[in-house]
Amino acid sequence: MTYEQQDYCFCTLALRKKYRLLTQQLATDLAQYAPGTSFVVLTDQPADFKDYANVLAFKHQQRGILHCYHDKSLVMELALAKFNAAIYIDADTSILSSFPENLNWKPGITAGHCENLVAHVTRYTPERLPHIRKVAENLNIQLEDSPYIGESLFIIARDKGKEIEYLQYWAKIGRYLELRGIHAGSGNAMGLAAAKVGWSVSKEGWSEVRNATQHLDASYTNKQTFWDLWKRKFGYHYRLNKARLTALTEFNFYYK
Repeated sequence: MTYEQQDYCFCTLALRKKYRLLTQQLATDLAQYAPGTSFVVLTDQPADFKDYANVLAFKHQQRGILHCYHDKSLVMELALAKFNAAIYIDADTSILSSFPENLNWKPGITAGHCENLVAHVTRYTPERLPHIRKVAENLNIQLEDSPYIGESLFIIARDKGKEIEYLQYWAKIGRYLELRGIHAGSGNAMGLAAAKVGWSVSKEGWSEVRNATQHLDASYTNKQTFWDLWKRKFGYHYRLNKARLTALTEFNFYYK
């Protein structure tokens, strides 16, 4: 089963001024190259998008302890409550050309970058493997068969409610890893969640989206004032302590 082209949306996170500006430009590009398609945005300042007719902007404060990478699961959950399929696209992406008119995807997750999770972690961040192995054990996941999934551009299509289960596991696994100081690499949590719900990663229909885009990666050009740094430090400790307290409600999973 696949979904018709018109029943999908794009979605992203737009937290802090730099990413709101990037998202405004992306909204302009999408209005040109994907006319009639909605763009769901979670942002700390929804008013910044009131003049963008294609944007559905919703108030959001960062949940991730240090970074907001796992907050992508939240914007996807919101988008999939409104549309049968959602394309997550990083705010620092340029649109190069129009999208095909016959886009559709299999139920579940579609991504271009997918490889064995253990091999990926061993190659790039082997110090994370014991924690990833432990969370897989806690959730009864076969780690050796789990994928790593590229996180900057992917699509999720409804799968009879399994998509909500998937996104909840992604958020839960992400929080487990954050509480152990692993704040990046959300593709690890995405892959473990896919293994937990029994999803295989499809590549059909991904290249058609990827070929029309260019990811710029603005994360390396982030200049901040003293006030910005202070706010981020305060926010980090607030979110960390809140996460620690919340995790006590599932002590066996997070701390055993």
